[in-house]
Amino acid sequence: MNNNTKKPYNHGEWENKRRFLRFLLKTLAFTLLVRLQRVEGLENIPKSGPGILLMNHIGWVDPIVLVHVVPRNIVPLAKVEVYDYPVIGIFPKIWGVIPVQREGVDRQAVQSALEVLKKQEIILVAPEGTRNPELQRGKGGFAYLASRSGAAIIPVTIEGSTGYPVIRYSRRWRESPVEVKFGRPFIYREEYKRAGREDLRKLSDEAMYYLAGMLPENRRGYYSDLTKATQDTFDVI
Repeated sequence: MNNNTKKPYNHGEWENKRRFLRFLLKTLAFTLLVRLQRVEGLENIPKSGPGILLMNHIGWVDPIVLVHVVPRNIVPLAKVEVYDYPVIGIFPKIWGVIPVQREGVDRQAVQSALEVLKKQEIILVAPEGTRNPELQRGKGGFAYLASRSGAAIIPVTIEGSTGYPVIRYSRRWRESPVEVKFGRPFIYREEYKRAGREDLRKLSDEAMYYLAGMLPENRRGYYSDLTKATQDTFDVI
């Protein structure tokens, strides 16, 4: 018997566990971690079906903020090192965060993400692979997942989360409340369902320009020139 055989993803088991963890987060932890001032566009979160939240990533607490505010359970993808953080590393394991090796193509992470999407869930992706104050060129992994699964991509921007968590009611807490905005979802066209490397690059860049258009100019980085933005590969829904 092979003890290394990967256990199939159990949607119901994880859903129940995450509902309980979200209750604890909302009632006990979140108000001590972040001052959340405004959330816009929650109506853009599909009520059902697979989805990929595509976020700009500027602060350590960004995934926690989105787990808190999104009305459905979400499954973040995160660098594998988060599992090894002292004390807090237990929480990604309990939640079922998908660990990703950042060097090369992590086929196991890709397969795990596709399994979650197949169960009609939402995953959370930081397309740059790390935190940055300005957008860097996005990696193509999310485009691969979206094109293969047919999942809608929901762009989401976060502002004010840099430096959190902080002491509640400190100067930092008062001066930098966190704001979240969800944009209209979009879906890649059918002809890109088997997109190769070159097409995936275009799929990724077009999605990133769409995300950049929701950000203030000082956050757009690599995608600052919105005159280069095109929408040849996807339709807004």
